[in-house]
Amino acid sequence: MNPRRVINVASVPHRSPFRYPGGKTWLVPYVRLWLHSLPSPPSEFSEPFAGGAIVGLSVLFDGLCNRLTIVELDDDVASVWKTILNGNAESLAERIASFRISRESVEAVLGKCPETLVDQAFSTILRNRVQRGGIMAPGASLMKHGENGKGLSSRWYPQTLRGRILAIGEKRHRIRFVHGDGIQYIRENADRQDLALLIDPPYTVAGRRLYVHSEIDHAKLFQLVSSVRGQLLMTYDNVQEIRDLAHSFGFQAEEIAMKNTHHEVMSELLVGKNLDWLRSSERWNPGQNSLFECL
Repeated sequence: MNPRRVINVASVPHRSPFRYPGGKTWLVPYVRLWLHSLPSPPSEFSEPFAGGAIVGLSVLFDGLCNRLTIVELDDDVASVWKTILNGNAESLAERIASFRISRESVEAVLGKCPETLVDQAFSTILRNRVQRGGIMAPGASLMKHGENGKGLSSRWYPQTLRGRILAIGEKRHRIRFVHGDGIQYIRENADRQDLALLIDPPYTVAGRRLYVHSEIDHAKLFQLVSSVRGQLLMTYDNVQEIRDLAHSFGFQAEEIAMKNTHHEVMSELLVGKNLDWLRSSERWNPGQNSLFECL
């Protein structure tokens, strides 16, 4: 896999009910390659800053880990994971499938204080799907024209969302959700050698606008993860500040091509203890292993 080649995200199965401005669908093939390069598969895969958890869900559905742990601090996002994983996936799925979307119905839901956890989860998914770019931070506005002039319904796929939620619910016994701070989770699990961590913190530049919780001390995070005994991979903004931090704590960093939500080709950084698996993959032939046929 050539790190300069842009991944076709349409070829990667979408497992998450969320859409995120910093979504990591493009990262899924790289994580598959990383996990496949390990001497043995991790018993547990974890995303300490999960958000939509697209990578972790892909790893679980692909059979590349036995258990998945997703950690999220945001109360609204947490309500979705709690609802799906506590046995109420069907209630949420049917609520989505039966909803008739219009500006009036959307404003009625978003303008009302949720009375139950399922209410909160539904409101969160709706907001994520109808606000511009999937941004749920305070101040984000509803879409006006949407894709192809479809307005609010342009990102509302009720049957698709229903299917994704039910599929996650079926695997809930292999998924653990932690409603809490990702940094604290990393600290508590730093000595575990059976754990693989994908660390995707709120970014240095875009974080304040895109996410509710974006105050991260990146230097302290690097210092913390330098003590992790298990496997880890980090993804970050491609900025000199992060390159310098990676170098100072003994990590390797590699620029990766990707597309943003406006289909513009950009780049991010992959950071890890050893990225030889990535650099050697430029000579890899996709036809040699069906695990990577999506590339």
